[in-house]
Amino acid sequence: MAERLALIDYGAGNLHSVANALRAAGAADVTLTADPQVVRRADRVVLPGVGAYKACAEALRGVTGMIDALEERVLVDGVPFLGICVGMQLLASRGVEHGVTEGLDWIAGEVRLIERTDPAIKVPHMGWNDVAPMHHADGASLIEPGEAYFLHSYHFVADEGHHVAAMTDHGGGLVAAVARDNLLGVQFHPEKSQGYGLRLLARFLDWKP
Repeated sequence: MAERLALIDYGAGNLHSVANALRAAGAADVTLTADPQVVRRADRVVLPGVGAYKACAEALRGVTGMIDALEERVLVDGVPFLGICVGMQLLASRGVEHGVTEGLDWIAGEVRLIERTDPAIKVPHMGWNDVAPMHHADGASLIEPGEAYFLHSYHFVADEGHHVAAMTDHGGGLVAAVARDNLLGVQFHPEKSQGYGLRLLARFLDWKP
């Protein structure tokens, strides 16, 4: 039987592009859903996100029962989970955009504004950039060296280095991916990263953490 993949719809993600990319990578059963019961039956879960951390966190909490369902299925049952862009940032303990906002706190850390250490560095960090796997990290086998498409002004600062699965460079090092156990989060957009992104999604679909 085909695995059931729940793509979380909370009004804050590039849903159709992500769904199309997942299907192109080999997912046979992708359901865009705001229904916690669908999440509880899913074999894999993907949380997208675009926009401001605070708005995304509030939108996710605004879907009645969704965070409880995610915690049950992902943290307790251990199904593979992928967070994309702000969906990855929501794994953090908190974000400081427009005031302090609590995150899911699944991977300890904070989401902060990218510091401009050089006047030539532009914020947001936008466009293609290198992804360098951190081979000591949890989930590093899912990340291959290459180039992916980024678009963000805030970045994930992880408390524990072994949760950093990949880095990129934009006037200094920025976290490109985090991972722990059955959790993977990527700051870049796989759905906009052409072959690199599709290969990552294919590895996620095969992942058995």
